[in-house]
Amino acid sequence: MTSPTPLTRPERLAPGARVAVVAPSGPVPEDRLEAGLDLLRGWDLEPVVEPQVRAVHDRFDYLAGSDAERAAGLQRAWCDPSVDAVLCARGGYGVQRMVDLLDWDAMRAAGPKVFVGYSDITALHEAFAARLGLATLHGPMVAAADFLKSSRAQDHLRATLFEPETVRTITAVDGGRPLVGGTARGVTLGGCLCLLAADLGAPHARPSAAGGLLCLEDTGEEAYRIDRYLTQLLRAGWLDGVAGILLGSWAECDAYDGLRALLVDRLGGLGVPIVEEFGFGHCEGALTIPFGIPGELDADARTLTLDVPALA
Repeated sequence: MTSPTPLTRPERLAPGARVAVVAPSGPVPEDRLEAGLDLLRGWDLEPVVEPQVRAVHDRFDYLAGSDAERAAGLQRAWCDPSVDAVLCARGGYGVQRMVDLLDWDAMRAAGPKVFVGYSDITALHEAFAARLGLATLHGPMVAAADFLKSSRAQDHLRATLFEPETVRTITAVDGGRPLVGGTARGVTLGGCLCLLAADLGAPHARPSAAGGLLCLEDTGEEAYRIDRYLTQLLRAGWLDGVAGILLGSWAECDAYDGLRALLVDRLGGLGVPIVEEFGFGHCEGALTIPFGIPGELDADARTLTLDVPALA
């Protein structure tokens, strides 16, 4: 993939759909997992938990089992013909350790399915785009605390899964505003800034965001580190030709006033429309943003309007 192009859309979900829950990154708190499963059942879905989800690496307790176990869990779920969607339980760290262990030919043969996650799952969004040509959903995860306590996050994900035509226009939450005005057309992509920077040079990594509507967010980063990630993407030419930028949450990062000045300094010179504080990522009430879908960003109206629904 030389630049973002519209990707294959999986089918929307229907009541009774079977959804697999996986943990490609960190270990999952049992109480939050159970609360998330109850929520899915309330949507008339049938959640199936991969056994690996409850695993913890024997030496590195920040991983949900070994790299091979996490890869096998994701692949089993994806290749199970009875499964309609694969939902990540949480992020953390670990996808980059296991992503090259997946059998991408087998996963391609299993056909398109709905895939949902964010944070560390950014590396899988990129891999699914590059290796499967598949549109994915940057959205709340089953055992994420912000998702479990937010009706807005729940409602927006549910609408995207079941009635995606009702959320073709996504409006920034309160506080979102244009950093640089104007409109732009492109195909959505992006995710967690540090993961996009870390993916540079990796096998099958996207070589450029040219022509894309790039979504960026992060969590727990000091300003100088965000500066470093953005500068790395700029120096690598990865941002050359980007059509527009949506900025999400910067939870537990440095004070936003200073961070805003940094974002203007690093991104304003690109001369493209930019909306800040759009309302996706590591924040309460996070919106679900489809990746791989063509659309229009209107920075002044604070809207992203998709040409087609996220799911077919």
